Amino acid sequence: MVVHSQSAALNHCSLIKTCKPTASVFNGIPVVNLRNPKAKTLIVKACEEYGVFKLVNHGVPMEFIIRLETEALKFFNLPQSDKDKAGPPDPFGYGCKMIGSNGDVGWVEYLLLNTNPQITSHKTHTFFPENPEIFRSAVNEYIQAVKRMTFEVVELMADGLKIEPRDALSKPLRDDKSDSCFRLNHYPPCTELQALSGRNLIGFGEHTDPQIISVLRSNNTSGLQICLNDKTWVSVPPDQTSFFINVGDALQVMTNGRLKSVRHMVLADSMNARLSMIYFGGPPLSEKIVPLPSLMAKGEESLYKEFTWWEYKTSTYRSRLADYRLGLFEKRTASAAAGV
Repeated sequence: MVVHSQSAALNHCSLIKTCKPTASVFNGIPVVNLRNPKAKTLIVKACEEYGVFKLVNHGVPMEFIIRLETEALKFFNLPQSDKDKAGPPDPFGYGCKMIGSNGDVGWVEYLLLNTNPQITSHKTHTFFPENPEIFRSAVNEYIQAVKRMTFEVVELMADGLKIEPRDALSKPLRDDKSDSCFRLNHYPPCTELQALSGRNLIGFGEHTDPQIISVLRSNNTSGLQICLNDKTWVSVPPDQTSFFINVGDALQVMTNGRLKSVRHMVLADSMNARLSMIYFGGPPLSEKIVPLPSLMAKGEESLYKEFTWWEYKTSTYRSRLADYRLGLFEKRTASAAAGV
């Protein structure tokens, strides 16, 4: 089923897919207080069981969050013709409805930025030609605070997993050549939802994040869905004061499958706009993505072929959102290859 868009924010978009709504709100996402002495253990347990957890007492100032949200909404509320000047994405810049280049669409408009301050600065001249300094400053102060928090989280994760050295996960994220990015997603309200016979409009289709880790903050509009281990989709209640930390595909490989990347998606709301801000922590393009030696038991073999982040990133760009993209990089035993 498809719906033709009439939204001012997506007035040149159409053919958005729908899906049946999830039956339940899930209140079981683990909550981790970053200042809890047991945080390292709780983080690992949450990532093993769900691939995601909610982080509270995180240390990122609310004024940074609110300031960036305010500036982002100023952009998304501009006339469509003004926003279009910041696109099409290459992949950085403004995009509307189209997610990637392989036919995936959603009820979403977005800004994708490189976390390199120089590149971000260049891009914001396009977004805000009158005064790019305000937006650039809001982005940079937010990203720097989220990065510091992320480095602390992954180092606690390393402690909990007994990884040596302790910076094995944070070092590729701290690297000057880290291929990290930052995304602002805006999901306008869709009044046509009431005419969809109880179905939901897909804002961002189901997928896993390919990087090491992703850090999500959204406003108080619902929409985030995750897929549990039993393949059940559930709705995650929003919390505008907290962050949701997601395991990415690269981290799944680095832990040899011990931590699993979480499959998730976003559904549109009929009444309220959803704004989400996501930092995707990725390694340098040349980084080899392999299981960390200190996590491997004696005689344990890697479940994955060796590859670089550039190779995996290139592969994901050629795939559809819902594809199991790590499948191309998994080792297959002789019996599995023979279909036994």
